[in-house]
Amino acid sequence: MAPMTRARRSDNVANEETAAYYRQRASAGLIVSEGSFVSPEAQGYIQVPGMWTAEQVAGWKLVTDTVHDAGGTMFAQLWHVGRISHTSLQPDGQAPVSSSAKQVDDPRFKVFATQEDGSQGYIEPSVPRALETDEVARVTGDFARAARNAAAAGFDGVELHGANNYLFEQFLNPAINDRTDRYGGSVENRARFVLETIDAVIAEIGADRVGVRFSPYNQDPDKQDTGWVEETYHYLADQLAARRIAYIHFNDSWTSGEPALDDAFLRTFRTHFPGTIILAGRMTFDRAEQLVRDGLIDLPAFGQLYIANPDLVERYRDDVVVVKPDSDTFYGGGSKGYTDYPRAVDQPSS
Repeated sequence: MAPMTRARRSDNVANEETAAYYRQRASAGLIVSEGSFVSPEAQGYIQVPGMWTAEQVAGWKLVTDTVHDAGGTMFAQLWHVGRISHTSLQPDGQAPVSSSAKQVDDPRFKVFATQEDGSQGYIEPSVPRALETDEVARVTGDFARAARNAAAAGFDGVELHGANNYLFEQFLNPAINDRTDRYGGSVENRARFVLETIDAVIAEIGADRVGVRFSPYNQDPDKQDTGWVEETYHYLADQLAARRIAYIHFNDSWTSGEPALDDAFLRTFRTHFPGTIILAGRMTFDRAEQLVRDGLIDLPAFGQLYIANPDLVERYRDDVVVVKPDSDTFYGGGSKGYTDYPRAVDQPSS
């Protein structure tokens, strides 16, 4: 089950309903939690359970206990959005941080926050400020602390969110990263932040409990050159293979109706990273079977289908109809569209 933000916790603490939601989906085998912010500065969505306080750790312990009781395995996704945030979500109303001071210029990337009229919705990200060189280690430390907290909360491992144009990708992407220090310029420099952070997290909980999520080609094709992508991600693959991390999890952003991460990309990437590869993004059962059969991935991940089908594994196994979720209830709200989707065996027969 791929990570999916649901924005249901106004106090940023997971609770019994959060636990019920994940327990319903424990047959997934591996659940990657919704992104959990590593610090107040990391936030870019309201009502998301964090991973920086003792109260948040206790809330997540409710979740992992119930998932484990149901036979599931669960990794926590650790998240820092970087520049995809708004001053209203930042401590003391400060500017969001990023690799540079470049504001987001892509309509796909918005902030889910409280609007001026008090309603919840999407707003434009604020202008960020570039992290100072000596501040980068502080953010790495936030991830290391969050990994310790996740272990204390009972998670089986953690996944660093390096996809979807969030903070790690803002360092990796030379169209965003205009730095001239040791975190900018060459591939090695642009990858330094994510690799230093992975090393810090490994030191806390061990390489076999650390995964990372990437989304190559997740740029606006009309505005950004993607010629840097393969060199950068092949370098990361080599580095992460040497570290023997648990997995690399790709989010396929799809472009022009076709997978951005096609068979050719996956086949070449496999030569750089022989470890476990997970792929999410418009996944279907047939595509998943083919990709696994061809040896291009090890685990398919399903996202939105799990919202409306908590028993997705059983539905595929038993050839039961898979239903579509209500997109109006994806973010915010209460139990409706969250914990009220029935399993197939609980639905009245027609």
